Amino acid sequence: MTVGDDGPGLPADDELRLAWRMLMELVLDQRMRWPEVAAKLGISQAGLRALLAIDPEEPRPMRDLAAAMNCDASYVTAMVDDLERAGYAERRAGPTDRRVKTVALTPRGRDALQIVQNELLSPPAQLARLPAPQRDSLARLLRQALQGDHPA
Repeated sequence: MTVGDDGPGLPADDELRLAWRMLMELVLDQRMRWPEVAAKLGISQAGLRALLAIDPEEPRPMRDLAAAMNCDASYVTAMVDDLERAGYAERRAGPTDRRVKTVALTPRGRDALQIVQNELLSPPAQLARLPAPQRDSLARLLRQALQGDHPA
């Protein structure tokens, strides 16, 4: 990538750069919600991250959690320990290999996940106060960018 490019083969675009900077500021402003929600649930921010990575419908091996969160398996062990202490998750023997430990949410963990989704994954006030047509446009544009759907 050369200086002034926004990506391979893409020319620099000052408006796009500005939009990206503002979007990053908005996201970074939300980082203060993490410690608040973690404290409310009585877990660490790392435990909060693990809680979000666990599929409530399908327990998954700890090594899969480590891969999904792009972290060392020993770190996932500490995260799951945190969730177990709080009563949000439990280790279970794998269905086909008892040596493989899967992680499943407890009923209390499902409730905690709902709290996290409501408090961390809800839109920030800066976006929520936009008029509905603008919120819809923003959602459509982000979906297109992330899915690669570009109208002709």
